[in-house]
Amino acid sequence: MIRHLISVWPSARRPETDRAVKRKSTRNGITRIRIEERRLASYPSCSAVDPTQQVESPAGLYLHFPFCLKKCPYCDFYSITDLSRKDAYTHALIGEMELLASRIDCPFDTVYLGGGTPSIFSGPEIERILAAARSMFEISPAAEITLEVNPGTVTGRSLDAYRQAGVTRLNVGVQSFNDRILKTLGRIHAAEAAADVLQQAIRAGFDYVGLDLIYGIPGQSMADWQADLERAARFEIDHLSCYMLSFEPGTRFDLQRRAGQLHPLPDTRTAAMYKRVVSELARRGYPQYEISNFSRPGRHSRHNVKYWNGVSYTGLGPGAHSFNGATRSWNHRDLDQYIKSISGGNLPVAGKERLTRSQHMLEAICLGLRTSAGIGKNDFEARFGVDFNHLFGDAVDELRGRGLFNENKSRLALSAEGMLFLDSIVSRMSDQIED
Repeated sequence: MIRHLISVWPSARRPETDRAVKRKSTRNGITRIRIEERRLASYPSCSAVDPTQQVESPAGLYLHFPFCLKKCPYCDFYSITDLSRKDAYTHALIGEMELLASRIDCPFDTVYLGGGTPSIFSGPEIERILAAARSMFEISPAAEITLEVNPGTVTGRSLDAYRQAGVTRLNVGVQSFNDRILKTLGRIHAAEAAADVLQQAIRAGFDYVGLDLIYGIPGQSMADWQADLERAARFEIDHLSCYMLSFEPGTRFDLQRRAGQLHPLPDTRTAAMYKRVVSELARRGYPQYEISNFSRPGRHSRHNVKYWNGVSYTGLGPGAHSFNGATRSWNHRDLDQYIKSISGGNLPVAGKERLTRSQHMLEAICLGLRTSAGIGKNDFEARFGVDFNHLFGDAVDELRGRGLFNENKSRLALSAEGMLFLDSIVSRMSDQIED
């Protein structure tokens, strides 16, 4: 039986937690996709492309800023709170750029500054880092340059400075406009501060302004969620990312859940919240283009779309990941180790893996079905040399009658209802993929 199980793999925001898909596993009756790593030391070149992976150019550049004023209890991205190490980090980050400059042979047309909390850094500090990147890599003059900001760390003046530094797209980590919910999430800002930052961001003249919201939070009602959606839409911004809260292993929320101190919402309520965001934002002019992402027409995140379409990206900073269409690598998830490697003249790579044909096929299914566009059957067949309908026909036929697909002769996509069952659908289709 297929359960309501909203998948948020891989991270829609950044490649830091990206891993290769291996196979499925079943635990407590719920089917999951199992993610594994192999630890080898190397760095992928954009030119080393596997023919089973369609790599488009230009690529995306991700810079990880591993600093926060306070660690949020639900977050498993790598970050520290010792801000005295900002200068050492910046020196190492530019050093990593220098080590990579002669090895990167592809242009970039998106740059994403994520974290952590990049907005802990001032406008001039961000400008220095972006200038270093432009001097060492081929970055398009028209590149989309995204900065994640925390409402508790910015002012109107700092937003103006980021705009002057070259940031074109601002993503504001609002999470909720409800102070009670923000307290549960351990956020450092108040609801009105988030609203003020959004207004200031619009006035600052960024090309794109977006925000993040979270739902499925313990103690959150449907009325709370509806109020958040209504207030977010009133700002008439370009983009909204709405993420279901997940209890990532090792986070404080996960430990509290295991100890019986924190109680997740029932699946049925979380599913209802998901359906509400899809319908409400569509009604307000923000159609869904990915399981967690909604935008006005033509205002999607160009950078994040690269992840879902299997396009190459290069990640710099501790914990960042890179992918060249054939090989995935990841940096040390520790600032000391990261700095030590670069100081010794070595790339800070903790490991890499080269994807097999079956892994490429499974990732194409996983990532394609996350998006409203779905999977192009002809593209899949040309890439892997298989008949799509023959390979997946039994699985699709089994599920088609449940209203989970939007399908025609050339494409297979999930309906809004189908998105609720993404994990289970991918697991069923993965049965048809041979190792």
